[in-house]
Amino acid sequence: MVFEYQAKFNKRAEDMQFWTHENHAIELFRPQMIESRMNYIHENPGTAGIVEKPEDFLYSSARNYSGLKDSIEVNYW
Repeated sequence: MVFEYQAKFNKRAEDMQFWTHENHAIELFRPQMIESRMNYIHENPGTAGIVEKPEDFLYSSARNYSGLKDSIEVNYW
């Protein structure tokens, strides 16, 4: 039902649409803005009820900022 609702607003979608198109680029030109956006991203798993604390989510950089050593490191090479 949610997928059908989102498709109503997109001319390119037929019956259903999985992704919403509500993201808007924001220039992060002040350190306070960067910090507030990082906090928002770190708090998302807790807001969704996946974890109690941001640093409990294994795939979050909040673990690095909290000083936990068992964070996931990504190797691009």
